[in-house]
Amino acid sequence: MTASLSCSPTRTQSFSVVLAIELWERFGFYGMQGILLLYMVQRLGFEDAQANLLWGTFSAVTYAAPAIGGWIGDALLGTRRTMTIGAAVLALGYGLLGLDMGGQMALFVALAVIAIGNGLFKANSANLVRRIYEGDDARIDVAFTIYYMSINVGSTFSLLLTPWMQQNYGWGPPFLLCAAGLVFGLCCYGIFRGWLRHIGSAPDFSPIVWSRMGAVLGGVAITLVVMVGILDFPAAGRACVWIAALATAIIWVLLYRRAAPAQRPGLRLAYLLIVQTMLYFIFYQQMVTSLTLFALRDVGSDFKLGGMTLFSMSAGQFQALNPVWIMAASPLLSWLYKAMENRGWKFPIAEKFIVGFSLVAVAFLIWWVSAATSTTLVSPWVMFWAYGALSVGELLISALGLAVVARYVPAHVGGFMMGSYCVSNGVAMYLGSMLANLAAMGNTVSGTDIATTMPIYAGLFRTLFFLAVGCTILFILCLPFTRRWDAQHRAGQTGQEAA
Repeated sequence: MTASLSCSPTRTQSFSVVLAIELWERFGFYGMQGILLLYMVQRLGFEDAQANLLWGTFSAVTYAAPAIGGWIGDALLGTRRTMTIGAAVLALGYGLLGLDMGGQMALFVALAVIAIGNGLFKANSANLVRRIYEGDDARIDVAFTIYYMSINVGSTFSLLLTPWMQQNYGWGPPFLLCAAGLVFGLCCYGIFRGWLRHIGSAPDFSPIVWSRMGAVLGGVAITLVVMVGILDFPAAGRACVWIAALATAIIWVLLYRRAAPAQRPGLRLAYLLIVQTMLYFIFYQQMVTSLTLFALRDVGSDFKLGGMTLFSMSAGQFQALNPVWIMAASPLLSWLYKAMENRGWKFPIAEKFIVGFSLVAVAFLIWWVSAATSTTLVSPWVMFWAYGALSVGELLISALGLAVVARYVPAHVGGFMMGSYCVSNGVAMYLGSMLANLAAMGNTVSGTDIATTMPIYAGLFRTLFFLAVGCTILFILCLPFTRRWDAQHRAGQTGQEAA
C-alpha cells in the first residue's frame, strides 16, 4: 500500500504500521541488550561495577535522548520522518557493534550511535500511537497494552537468538542480526507507509525544510561526540544524568505554569504517575544487570520436570522470560480491561500501578528467599515464576505509563512529554545500576563459588523487596489525590468540548 490510495486508512491499519516498525526496533534493541553486559564482562574484561555503571549510563542517555527527539518530531522534521531516521541510525549502531573491534572506544562510539537513534525513534513512535487514538480514553489503554505486547514479540525472539548465536558463532554475528532485523523493518515500513499518511505532526504534512534537516544532522554529530565523552568518563555520565533530571523537572514546572487551568489537574496526575513509573525502572534495570549476573553464577540452566530435562537457557536467555510473560498476560489484561469497562467497573491507572508494584515486591521476595536458602545452584524455575510476577507488574505500570501521557497531557506538547517520560526512566535505570552494584564482584569470580556469591545476591534482593513494599504503600497513600485530579481533568475536558 502507498500514499496514492484513495480510501482512508483505518485506525487498525495505521496502528499496525507503527507496531511493525516498533517490533523490529525492539528486536534489535533487546537482542543487543541480551548479550551486551556479558560482552563487557566476558569479552572486554570489565568488572561487575564498571559494566553495571556503563550500562546504567548508556540507559540514562538512551532514555534521555527521546526528550530532544520528541521535540524534533513535533517542531522540526515531523513525527514520522524523525522516527524513520532514528530507525536507520539504530541499525548503524548495531552494525558497529557487529564489527567486534574489541576496544572500549569502539564500544563507546557504537553505544552513542544507538542512544542517538533511540532518541530520534522512541518518543515519536509512541506519539504516533497517541495521535491515532487521540480522544478515545478506553481505546488508548487497550491500544498501548497491545502495543506493549506486540513489541515484545520481537524482543522474545532476539533474546533467545542472540545468546545462542554468541555461544555458537562468536560476538559479532548476533549484533549484525540486530542490524539486519531493523533494516527489514524499515523496508516493511516503506511499503506500508501510506497507511500513516494522515497521522503525524505538522511538519510531516509539509515539504522537508533542508535547513532544519542540516541543523538536526549537525546537532546529531555534536551529540555523538558528547555522548562518547559521557560514556568514557563515569563522573561526567553521572553529572549528565542529574542535569537531565533537573532540566526535565524545571521544564515540567514551566509547562504547568503556562498551562490553562483546565489542563493543570491532568498535568499533575501525569507528573505523579510518570514518577511512579520511573520508580519501576529501578527494578526493571536488575534484569539486565544483577539478575543476568546472578543467572550466570548461581542459577542452573536446565528446566526439569519429573526428573526429565525439558529445555535449557543460558544466562542471557533468561531475559527472554520477560517478553514471554508479557505476551502471555497482555491479551488477558486487555480482555479484563474491556470486561470491566462493559460492566461499568472502574480500574483507574493509579490503582493498576499499586497492583503492579505489589507484584514487583512478590518477584523480589521469590529471588530473596531462593538465594538466601539455596546451598546449590538455584532452580531455573525460580527465575521463571519471579520473572512472571515482575513482567505482569510491568504491564500494569510501564505499559500504561505511555497511556498516562496520551490521556492526560495536552496534544501540543505530547512529543516532548513522551520524551521526558523516557528521561525519567533513564534516570531510574541509572539508579537501578547503582543498586545492582551492591552485588558487584570482580571478573575473576567463578560461577561455582556459590558460598561467596549467593549471600551477596540475597542481600540485594532483600533490599529491593523492601523498596518495592515501600513504594506500594506510598502509592496507596497517594490514591485520594489521583482520584481527585482525574475527576477534575475529566470535568475540564468536558467543559472544553462543550465550549
